[in-house]
Amino acid sequence: MAMNRVEKIDDRVSVNHVLISVSDKSGLETFAPRLLEINPDVRIFSTGGTFARLREILGNRADGCLTQVADYTGQPETQGGLVKTLDFKIYLGLLTETYNDAHRSDLKRTGAVPIDMVVVNLYPFKETIARAGVTPEQARGNIDIGGPCMIRASAKNFIRVASVVDPGDYGQIADEMSAGRGSIALALRYRLACKAFAHTAAYDAAIAGYLADTAFTAVEKEYQLQNR
Repeated sequence: MAMNRVEKIDDRVSVNHVLISVSDKSGLETFAPRLLEINPDVRIFSTGGTFARLREILGNRADGCLTQVADYTGQPETQGGLVKTLDFKIYLGLLTETYNDAHRSDLKRTGAVPIDMVVVNLYPFKETIARAGVTPEQARGNIDIGGPCMIRASAKNFIRVASVVDPGDYGQIADEMSAGRGSIALALRYRLACKAFAHTAAYDAAIAGYLADTAFTAVEKEYQLQNR
């Protein structure tokens, strides 16, 4: 199969659709209102506790801009939030290219929208395994799946999407959007992509290191093994 070659992209991309799903909710209290001030028509998709926090922050303004990911995809979250964002409409929105006719057709066919910015940080795996007496099951439960997938998809598509993993970048991003009439330039999207891939690489390295350093006997003791 021939690889799709992208030749034409926009330097500045207007941020109209944002997906926010974060473990660390610091900074949202200033960042989310600024997004609305810069672009009153911005639409924010969110999940679980992040959705609740954004609704609290935005108050009455939330009704016009904030949507549960489950309401957007039509797929309710599974028990315990196990599956929330792993959905075709989400990844089409993240990976679609502006000047690709087939992608535009897919967006229309599915009722999806291009997502212009992803704000994600991950389950606290390193913090979990740093606690005294942590069990393999507790560690396993704090391995994030959907977050790294969204970070990687959005960072791969830096030609159109801003991938935001650090609350410390919120101010710079909002300042650029304010100066650029709600848009983000390729230079910043590229810097954010570099940071995003470094973030997921460090996260995966922490998981790999923990598993390598955990004796299988500790894993065996953790569970009631069936069919032995």
